Amino acid sequence: MPPMAQILPFVLLVFISTLCISGVYSASTFTLMNKCDYTVWPGMLSNAGIDPLPTSGFVLQKGESRVVSAPDNWGGRLWGRTHCTEDSSGKFSCLTGDCGSGKLECSGGGAAPPATLAEFTLNGHNNMDFYDVSLVDGYNLPMVVVPQGGSGINCTTTGCFVDLNGDCPSELKVMSNGGDGVACKSACEAFAEEQYCCSGAFGTPDTCKPSSYSEVFKKACPTAYSYAYDDKSSTFTCSSGAHYLITFCPSPNASQKSSSGTSGQVPPSGGGDGGNNGGGGGGQKGNYDYSMVYDGALETSSGATSTCIHMLTHASGVAVVTVTLWLSSHLF
Repeated sequence: MPPMAQILPFVLLVFISTLCISGVYSASTFTLMNKCDYTVWPGMLSNAGIDPLPTSGFVLQKGESRVVSAPDNWGGRLWGRTHCTEDSSGKFSCLTGDCGSGKLECSGGGAAPPATLAEFTLNGHNNMDFYDVSLVDGYNLPMVVVPQGGSGINCTTTGCFVDLNGDCPSELKVMSNGGDGVACKSACEAFAEEQYCCSGAFGTPDTCKPSSYSEVFKKACPTAYSYAYDDKSSTFTCSSGAHYLITFCPSPNASQKSSSGTSGQVPPSGGGDGGNNGGGGGGQKGNYDYSMVYDGALETSSGATSTCIHMLTHASGVAVVTVTLWLSSHLF
């Protein structure tokens, strides 16, 4: 056996080991976790021209979680659908966040407002991930994004811990057939006026300002987008290759670790932006600590780890076979 053929499997084994240890081989993953007291049906929509995720919709029972791998350059949005049913003909629909596909998978359909959105652009400007939680299209359930393994001064937790459905202004409230508040509309959707939609004469950061309605969202959820030009306090960035834990109905009293990240940086271009680009924002922080991560947030994603283990196992097998063949050819 030629010398190169003898050593190639070992070179491959060392190379893959180095990649896994250094984290170079680490496609981003989204871990979606349901801590609500009810079932949530996550939906996902990729931006135009972007490779889709492996799934566009599934079900999470109370306490369940699921890991979804993402292409390196993925961009799009994720949300939670609630109060979903399937009729006698098999048509699937949800009272909030429905994507109109008639099926569990959204298959290219976006969330019907009002819905709490997590928006991402991975590996964007300067090889950074951009992400936010947006209430620009309204609100339907608490949701928090926690980066895992990323770095940067603005790589930190964002989202909304608060259940706004009970305190939603009556003119924005969406009610179930049973009379319960299940979602909270944006003022734009409720009134369709330019001043609330940041359109027409109000289509710039200088002319579109926070309204009394957007301030309701901002006071309760200070790091989430409350209106279209809320970038300064609502857009976050991490080094590419980070993984993201997305929790529905997180508890603000859960075991927590302090994070050094802070909000306030506006990306030069790209990134999730709540629907528009620009400046603005502000609002009071309320009584919640938004500079935190959950225990285990810095652990490597199970999806990336299992991939490395699989590759190392395969490379090790090749090396063992090579040694066996070499010994056989020299001893017998």
